[in-house]
Amino acid sequence: MSEIFDELSETQRAAHTKAHSRAAYHRRKHIRTSIVLFFTAVLVVVSATVAFPFVKQVFTGENRMDYPGPGTVEVMVVIPEGATGSVMAEILYEANVVASEKAFIDAFNADPRSASIQPGTYRLREEMSGQGAVSALLDPASRAEITITIPEGFTKYQVADRIASILGVDRTEVEAAMADAEGIGLPEEAYGEIEGWIAPLTYTFEPDVTPTDILATMVSHRVAELESIGLPREDWYRTLTVASIVEREVNWPDYYGQVARVIENRLVDDSQVNGLLQMDSTTLYGVGKSGGIPSADDLANDNPYNTYMYTGLPPTPISNPAISVIEACIDPPEGDWLFFVTVNLETGETLFATTLEEHNQNVALLSAWYSEHGQSAEESTEEE
Repeated sequence: MSEIFDELSETQRAAHTKAHSRAAYHRRKHIRTSIVLFFTAVLVVVSATVAFPFVKQVFTGENRMDYPGPGTVEVMVVIPEGATGSVMAEILYEANVVASEKAFIDAFNADPRSASIQPGTYRLREEMSGQGAVSALLDPASRAEITITIPEGFTKYQVADRIASILGVDRTEVEAAMADAEGIGLPEEAYGEIEGWIAPLTYTFEPDVTPTDILATMVSHRVAELESIGLPREDWYRTLTVASIVEREVNWPDYYGQVARVIENRLVDDSQVNGLLQMDSTTLYGVGKSGGIPSADDLANDNPYNTYMYTGLPPTPISNPAISVIEACIDPPEGDWLFFVTVNLETGETLFATTLEEHNQNVALLSAWYSEHGQSAEESTEEE
């Protein structure tokens, strides 16, 4: 009897082993099938991503792969920061600059300079060839930018005129922006006055820029300059005021420091000039002029910028000086000069004096220069 049971037990074990083997086989087959399906799905997704731009063009009815160029009507296109070739291609295709994304991508990949395409607004044309679009994006002349150059020593009035002229807006709009201390980011040290706080540089802006945007950028550059030279914030306003006078009084870098020393000496003198700066530049600023020699009426005009009439520094800067002038005014060279005059308008030679008598001798040299060149001081003023 036990032999029967033993025989049955062996049969059952064999059947169980066979069933287990079949289950293991099916599990392995299922795993292999899942792996194959996974990689198939990945390939489908990758293929769809690569083919999408071209499939899209087929379904939208765009059969032309490239325009012959050179293009038709002008169109403005913005290339954002960090845009890849594929992103540029999509932007240009949507703007009908290129016939297909592929046309641009092929041209982009074929030109090793393509990596240097900069973000910004460009003037392109509809229906350009792919290569034509790449070339246009590489051409600085295609940039639809506004360029504004502020010369060293420009006053805020001159800056307002220039911005208004370039933007094609009324000057009052620029003046309103200048008065918006918070909007243009004037620091507390400016006391709400923009004069002196415009960094004289060349700037580029997008076509839709506003006067407030422009002035905010210029003020930001000025603040960055002052911070970069380590000038204490409490000294910003006074240093800018002195530098703004130096900028208008002398054009030669060799003399910036000496003229700054003359200003400092005059402010404390109690024997010859008694605290009067007697600077033409400040007096002219007070009557709305930016150059020349003050007339008798100018000298008699009672305003706080008339340093022939009032002691001390003027109430605000009178121009927007270069950073080199500002640096020269921080620690001017030692000297006891109280007077200076440029005696050669061609070379810029400037002479300094400690007494009025010596100064008058130097002024005579300037008069001689005028005589030698067949003109008078008044004629020179008219030319300015």
